Amino acid sequence: MSAEGPQPDETGPYLLRLFVAGTSARSLRTVETLHGLCGTHLRDRYALEVVDIYQQPDLAQRDGVLAAPTLLRIAPPPARRITGDLSDEGRVLRGLGLTASPGGADER
Repeated sequence: MSAEGPQPDETGPYLLRLFVAGTSARSLRTVETLHGLCGTHLRDRYALEVVDIYQQPDLAQRDGVLAAPTLLRIAPPPARRITGDLSDEGRVLRGLGLTASPGGADER
């Protein structure tokens, strides 16, 4: 355990939940971007659940989501949350607890 708290399990699956607002072009672009980022950096070690806050407001309320887009890292612990513009790959990787290496793979 580091001074920053427990580190995610490097081999375990990442369970992610993305909250979007409807099926706007921005929402669809966010989903595409995250699938691409996860495909590059997590390969087959992730599951991304997409939740439309208009269709499933109870899930947004349960997870304390007040704005979209919001990305939750459910697993591995500790849980993390990224809200707002998710187009900045470096910001998203840092939010997920990953660091981008020049070759596109994650490093710690």
